[in-house]
Amino acid sequence: MLGDTTRGRIIPSSHSDRSALAHPQEKETQVTTKPRLKMAQYGTRHGHAGAVLQVMLENPEVEFAGVYEPDAERRAAIAGREPWSQVNWFDDKAEMLGDPDIVCIASEGLNAESLDQSEEIIDAGKNLWYDKPAGDDYGQFERVVAKARDRGLLVQMGYMFRENWAFAQVAEWARSGLLGDVFSVRAHMSTNISEAQRSVIAHHTGGILYDLGGHVLDQIVWILGRPDRITSFIRRDSSEVDNFADNTVAVLEYEKALAIVDIAAMEAKPMARRFEVYGTRGSAILGPFDPPEYLRLCLNEPAGGYEAGVTDFPAQPYRRHVESLVRLIKTLRGEKEPDRSLDHELLVQETLLRAVGVHVDEHTKANFDL
Repeated sequence: MLGDTTRGRIIPSSHSDRSALAHPQEKETQVTTKPRLKMAQYGTRHGHAGAVLQVMLENPEVEFAGVYEPDAERRAAIAGREPWSQVNWFDDKAEMLGDPDIVCIASEGLNAESLDQSEEIIDAGKNLWYDKPAGDDYGQFERVVAKARDRGLLVQMGYMFRENWAFAQVAEWARSGLLGDVFSVRAHMSTNISEAQRSVIAHHTGGILYDLGGHVLDQIVWILGRPDRITSFIRRDSSEVDNFADNTVAVLEYEKALAIVDIAAMEAKPMARRFEVYGTRGSAILGPFDPPEYLRLCLNEPAGGYEAGVTDFPAQPYRRHVESLVRLIKTLRGEKEPDRSLDHELLVQETLLRAVGVHVDEHTKANFDL
């Protein structure tokens, strides 16, 4: 089966594992004795690059081949630091892209460069573990996905809340109908970042909404699908960086539901991040999250094995990227289907770019005050 994967072929399993979705840490961490998958990393400047590298180095089912960083100054600056000091460095990207034994490459460049790098990975016939978001050019991302589809390659986006036990449970409750008809979703995911960090993100229209919004939009469209209309408010209220949107709200309209995403760049620490889903039979409230501190289920009558009223669930162990990698490996080996389809990955990116005013249609309006 691994031999098929090295030719780019994904062998889907015959069934999906809903219990694994709801409780990923209980189902996905077993170690096998199968041959290790050879992986590599393209780029180091994404905010998650070091953490993603670390989980690859720690996973006993991965044979890590090395890192290619196109910026020689960046490589020299980090090569002596952990975890970068543990790895082989490719001097030329052709060494990595041309290695027939490398099955999958993690794309961890800056958001401004990672879409081009990800297309190179797919063009080389490699499966792609792509950290968010998927660039600013929706047409190019469509092309990358089309190439992957034609060649039977996996594109797994790095939206880390997919394997977060609490987000997975909320999605399970909402998609199964336990909460009734979902009519409202509210997502608050603010942060506190330096002016230097804001300068980097200012390259992208939408600022902090572009940088972080995909995480919660991934969850919202998984529950509700494609929004009919999006109206956004994109403001600069505190930043010294010109044209950096630091205070943002996006309102997603559905036939019978609303979803509201609010993200700012200057919230006092610790941030009070929350994710709330409201339905006609109950609600689910998660917060603060990342890591999740509590999850509350409220039902108007007993259902699904839960009592009526309020049920609180204690926090479970969670570490970013670990389960994402485990699931990627299982998918590449044909032991499970991808957690998200290629069409879903496209929908998340389209929704994000609609929200920030880049991919605009007659049902999208972005109000800028920068």
